[in-house]
Amino acid sequence: MSDGEETWIYHERQQAMLCGQHALNNLVQSCAFTPEGLAQIAYTLNNMELKFMADNNEGGTSSKDYLQRAAEENQFVDASGNFSIEVLRTALQNQFSISLPSILQENMRNVEVTHFEGFICNKESHWFAVRKINDLYWNLNSTLERPEKISHFRLAAEIQSFQASGYSVFCVDGAPLPASSREQGMPQYWWREDDLIAGKSSGAGGTVDPWSNVGQGMRLDGLSNALNNNIDGLSEEEMLQMALAASMQDTTTTIEKTNATLKPEPNGDEKNIVRIQFRLPDGKKVVRRFHDHELVDVVYLYVKEQIGSNSQQLELRAGFPPKDLNSLRNDTVLNAKLSGELIQCRLR
Repeated sequence: MSDGEETWIYHERQQAMLCGQHALNNLVQSCAFTPEGLAQIAYTLNNMELKFMADNNEGGTSSKDYLQRAAEENQFVDASGNFSIEVLRTALQNQFSISLPSILQENMRNVEVTHFEGFICNKESHWFAVRKINDLYWNLNSTLERPEKISHFRLAAEIQSFQASGYSVFCVDGAPLPASSREQGMPQYWWREDDLIAGKSSGAGGTVDPWSNVGQGMRLDGLSNALNNNIDGLSEEEMLQMALAASMQDTTTTIEKTNATLKPEPNGDEKNIVRIQFRLPDGKKVVRRFHDHELVDVVYLYVKEQIGSNSQQLELRAGFPPKDLNSLRNDTVLNAKLSGELIQCRLR
């Protein structure tokens, strides 16, 4: 964006596994997308897919394929909050009438890369944006300390380099990217273009250093992480791994020990019964019934029995965004709202 004669660049930094949201916001240069909004799109797409299967499969909602698909996780967002390309495409199309075709599509292959205003790149669970701002291209990867300039001459080589390292590249097509305004983005994420070109490390026009507290960013569960602040010299892949590892760190909440015991699984016809689905560390899915008055600590005991480990380094997360259940261990299953939830189980 331009402010008088100055140009400002919006660059959200990595928080937990929300790089899909960051990529979209960096692309449109504002905090236009939220985890909740993207999650709603994911669930809408999932329901649409199930409805299509119900309407077109022989047997409808009783068909084997439908029942198998219905029992699976949402295919458009995983438990860590990583959204699919379909979610990102739908979000951009709905809000800005922007399409995200693959750069490898036949009708895109022969288009000069400098024709496009921006790109979204994806490798496994990481997303980032490249955007043209004030006639310059900028790498707005949320794992970078600050936006990095890409010259027109180097753009094609950079895109090819991304592809060679395993990234899928999607290009902005359709409506122009929206003009940005510093009133639309979070203030700590704005950088003055002149400072970036000059190599200055301060953000917000030199008045604020937005990364003086790198590592204190909010996690998906609303708590703060403690990343090593010394990221100079790290590769993009190393910074990504650092960010993802920090997002999975445990909370510092101290939990009093309980006298909880794991009792036999109740029958399905008993009253006040809840069903909880688990994805164990080895990827296996299991479903188990509990009395709703049982403590969440009993859920931990059950998982430890399933994996044959008494390790205290067990992490259970549920909900969306996924939250660590450690602070709820003295709560009841009912109060923790675990009925029907899918709990992700990990050994740290």
